[in-house]
Amino acid sequence: MAKRDYYETLGADKGADKEALKRAYRKLAMQYHPDRNPDDPEAEAKFKEVNEAYDVLKDDEKRAAYDRFGHAAFENGGPRRPGAGAGDFGFGGGGGFADIFDEMFGEFMGGGGRRGGGQQRGRGADLRLNLEIALEDAFNGATKEIRIPSSVACEACNGTGAEKGSQPVTCGTCTGNGKVRAQQGFFTIERTCPTCGGAGKVIEKPCRPCGGAGRVQKEKTLSVSIPAGVEDGTRIRLAGEGEAGLRGASTGDLYIFLSIAPHRFFQREGADIHCRVPIPMAKAALGGSIEVPTLEGRRVKVTIPEGTQAGHQFRLRGKGMTVYQSSLRGDLYVEVTVETPVNLTKQQKELLKQFEEAGGNGEATSPESAGFFAKVKELWEDLRD
Repeated sequence: MAKRDYYETLGADKGADKEALKRAYRKLAMQYHPDRNPDDPEAEAKFKEVNEAYDVLKDDEKRAAYDRFGHAAFENGGPRRPGAGAGDFGFGGGGGFADIFDEMFGEFMGGGGRRGGGQQRGRGADLRLNLEIALEDAFNGATKEIRIPSSVACEACNGTGAEKGSQPVTCGTCTGNGKVRAQQGFFTIERTCPTCGGAGKVIEKPCRPCGGAGRVQKEKTLSVSIPAGVEDGTRIRLAGEGEAGLRGASTGDLYIFLSIAPHRFFQREGADIHCRVPIPMAKAALGGSIEVPTLEGRRVKVTIPEGTQAGHQFRLRGKGMTVYQSSLRGDLYVEVTVETPVNLTKQQKELLKQFEEAGGNGEATSPESAGFFAKVKELWEDLRD
């Protein structure tokens, strides 16, 4: 099967400049990246195809050769770069698949790129903490103190990993590059330096407290500011509060994921708050008023009209949840449930019987139940016919 044109693969014009090519490449690489498409061979194949096309077109020499000869320019090893050693062909060296990971995902994954030497390889890990807060904290905003076990820079060596008074020296194996190359037939294989682990430097006199790592395990206390209006699942990033990097490498970040604990009275739906309030049967029938609490700790009076039915909702505007980064507020919905009397006295029972005998369960006083049973009666009559 013939290869697709590289420009067509990237969805770019033949005269596109480097920035246009880069934008097209990034978009497609993000779309087909294996981490976003697990167990999808077709996406993986497209990802490699996009990578191969960009690897050629981003390089002026390769692009010129491709524009002149097409895919034939890279057959049988393809053209060599000026000054390249044996086996340094086409897609070898530091391009291609590694570039995608470095340019697009390196920062998040703790890399920062392979181009700047080996120090970023030791970047500290990002940490995750799940923090449960009360609904009132989400409404008002709050400041929480958290304690997390982590790696921090060693104070004895200031994070260098070297004993006080000494400094890391350039690695003799890789001469500071962090990588070593080995020739295998027509190919040059590049690996992380086994002596320095990619750091480019070695420590002749390791710091004793940290064993040369430049970091030690320690629990630290942090103060976290939680804005008003946050929702369940909100992520807060504390830059540089993750694990310390190896031997002075950059520190990772701390990601705090918020969850809101169930409330004993309120239920939240976005910016609105819902609550259910039981009221006595007499108050539902005769009308009256009740007081309900709000999240700011105040009471609000709700007027109950005569004949209020169970399930009726009263809307209190602006008494709901704080909206994140806004002066607006949601609404409070109060749903009433009518409570059936229990543990009645003899006198109370007599009064209810008198009410019933006086037509208290008729169509005028109980239209919903009277209407329901009228429909049931019609159904029975239809079935008998």
